[in-house]
Amino acid sequence: MSAKIKLRREGSKKKPSYKVIVIDSRKTGDGKFIEQLGYYQPIADPYIFKIDKEASLKWIEKGAQLSETVKDLFKKAGILKNK
Repeated sequence: MSAKIKLRREGSKKKPSYKVIVIDSRKTGDGKFIEQLGYYQPIADPYIFKIDKEASLKWIEKGAQLSETVKDLFKKAGILKNK
């Protein structure tokens, strides 16, 4: 099983918030996920991004792939080194 770390949209119309989740790469983002790592609220000024760094690094070491948006958020948060 290959895992993917991606965002899952929550919230109401025009007020999005997102959960950062680990999910099987064969499933869509609205299916059952393996683990929730944190959340992201882009509407707040400044935006809010809370993440469990240890669990995220554990999943990355296991080979979980990151979506492009999650990769950018992790770089801004300092979890990934900018390459």
